Amino acid sequence: MKRLTPNLAVKDVRASVNYYTEHFGFVLKMAVSEDKSAVGDTLVEGKEYVWANIMNGDVGFMFQREDSLKEDVGDFFDRLGASGTFYMEVEDIDTLYHNVKNRVEILKELETTWYGQREFYVRDLNGYVLAFAMMEQKGS
Repeated sequence: MKRLTPNLAVKDVRASVNYYTEHFGFVLKMAVSEDKSAVGDTLVEGKEYVWANIMNGDVGFMFQREDSLKEDVGDFFDRLGASGTFYMEVEDIDTLYHNVKNRVEILKELETTWYGQREFYVRDLNGYVLAFAMMEQKGS
C-alpha cells in the first residue's frame, strides 16, 4: 500500500475545498463539476461540483457530494458508516493552532498528552473530526 485518501460525503464540495485550503493549507488537485464541463485544479465561479481531491504533503482527502456518492455506490449508501477521527501529524502545531483557533470549531484545545504528543481536535464544516498532532521534542 502507498497512500490512504478518504472519500468523504459532503453537502457542498466547493465549501469543503475552501474550508480545507483556507484553514489548513491544502491545495486543490482536481475537481469535477456537476455537468462534467469543468474538470481541473481550480473551481470555476458559477459551477456546482460533485467531487474534488485536495492534498497537503502526503495527506489527502476527496470530497464527493452526497447525491453523487449515492449514485456511485448504489443501495448500500444508506448503510455506509464510519466512526473515528482523521489524525494528521504536522511539523509546527503551535503555529497551525494559533492560525485556526478563532476560525474553526475547536473540540479539544492544544495540549501535551501523557504520551508526549502535542495535539488538538477540530470539527470541520461537515461534522468530521480532524486531529492534529506533533511529537514533543525531548530536552537535551
